[in-house]
Amino acid sequence: MNSDKKVSVLFVCMGNICRSPMAEGVFRHVLAERAAHLDVQLDSAGTHGYHAGSPPDRRACAAAERRGIDISKLAARRVAEADFGRFDYILAMDQDNVSDLRELADPDDHGKIRLLMEFSPTSSGADVPDPYYGGVAGFERVLDLIEESADGLLAELERAAREMD
Repeated sequence: MNSDKKVSVLFVCMGNICRSPMAEGVFRHVLAERAAHLDVQLDSAGTHGYHAGSPPDRRACAAAERRGIDISKLAARRVAEADFGRFDYILAMDQDNVSDLRELADPDDHGKIRLLMEFSPTSSGADVPDPYYGGVAGFERVLDLIEESADGLLAELERAAREMD
């Protein structure tokens, strides 16, 4: 665990404008609604810096907003070497992101890198598909998958917080 006694999670996709900011927004919402007692640091990043400094894709913002989640203030950034030391969980949206992250990380940090969907009760090990080149339904599907992983991830974060006490 990181040294500041706070559980930390980094959500990662390729460009940090669709899937990972939506995951960050959903889990901020879940924590606020169901686990405000947990001290959790959340962030998101991309394995590529194509969109660094840009807000999330407007379609991602609209889909999240329809579920009462505002991600419009987030800004894309690329995964930094320091992230591997700062975060306890580095949750990738797909296997390509896992591979890219493992190339960037020291082998000692590979255990932190996991698929977000490992926390899903029905889709464990599945990829969260990139909705960028699709329509509205693709963004809704991404949110469905992220929400599907919420209970499992929340249980894991609660367990990790108990271990830190």
